[in-house]
Amino acid sequence: MAENQSLLHTEQLVIGYHAGKKQAKAIAGPLDLHLYAGELICLLGPNGCGKSTLLRTIAGLQLPLAGAIDLEGESLLKMKPTQLARKLSLVLTDNVRSGNLDVQAVVALGRYPYSGWLGILTDEDKQVTENALLVTHTATFATRKIDSLSDGECQKVMLARAIAQDTPLIILDEPTAHLDLPSRIQLMRLLHQLARETNKAILISTHELDLALQVADQIWLMDSDGNLVAGLPEQLILDGSFQKAFDKDGISFDAATGNFHIHDTGKVLIVVEGEGVAAFWTRRALARKGYRVLSSVIDLIPIASNNLVVIVESDEKHTQWIVQQQQTRITYLSLISFLDSL
Repeated sequence: MAENQSLLHTEQLVIGYHAGKKQAKAIAGPLDLHLYAGELICLLGPNGCGKSTLLRTIAGLQLPLAGAIDLEGESLLKMKPTQLARKLSLVLTDNVRSGNLDVQAVVALGRYPYSGWLGILTDEDKQVTENALLVTHTATFATRKIDSLSDGECQKVMLARAIAQDTPLIILDEPTAHLDLPSRIQLMRLLHQLARETNKAILISTHELDLALQVADQIWLMDSDGNLVAGLPEQLILDGSFQKAFDKDGISFDAATGNFHIHDTGKVLIVVEGEGVAAFWTRRALARKGYRVLSSVIDLIPIASNNLVVIVESDEKHTQWIVQQQQTRITYLSLISFLDSL
């Protein structure tokens, strides 16, 4: 996609804050970034690296220390608030609870850039509000008070309000912060779908690394030193950027599986031969127990001839674990009995 087609782009952008009247502290930059319509962009990085500062700067809530931000071909820094409100909507981490308002009224607030100071909704405004409720699956509880909702439902309502605002760019800061695992998965999947179905650019900061790898069209990856790399999730894995950012403190990212390893690699070697679900979870259980797990007996030949080899055999009804060591061969009929034997 050509650069002149980008919805938003930054040029030599430096973000930070003013520590005093004349002192400025830069957090990151210079940054040359691009956002495109129809894409979900996930901003990843450790706490304190500047993710929220970057989002607030792009949203116009905070002035940059240097550089330019263009939104739909115009300087964001020169836009009036009413003009910016028609181009960009923002959902922050605050868990909003307005007890006197029902869900439909909260979502309808997204129409404020178009309804004038009297707040009178036209038929078009009402239709846009109804559509926002439908696409976010919040229409079923539109008449409930906002303070009666779960955290996941409330977050969807805030997203619906942003969609009702009908801007080409939606920015969300940690939208899954207050949610349980099923709600986090549902919301990330919903954001992925909305970007495609509405052709809006959706930019979110998140700590959901595994989910971001599955749903993001592009990842912006920040580190603690203010550096940022942007690209396809797969490309950032292949070029080592993802591993470099998150391989630390006993946690390592496995590019071959897309998983994080949180256990230290054991010194005792064990080979697990087999495919399928049972073999996969057997390897996971052994890693948790502190073993160094290999997948082929060939890998062990240069190391030792008396290491354990486990063959996992499964059919539709049964699974068995066959343990071989030198001339000994023992069969176990459950994972726990096999692990206990070790």
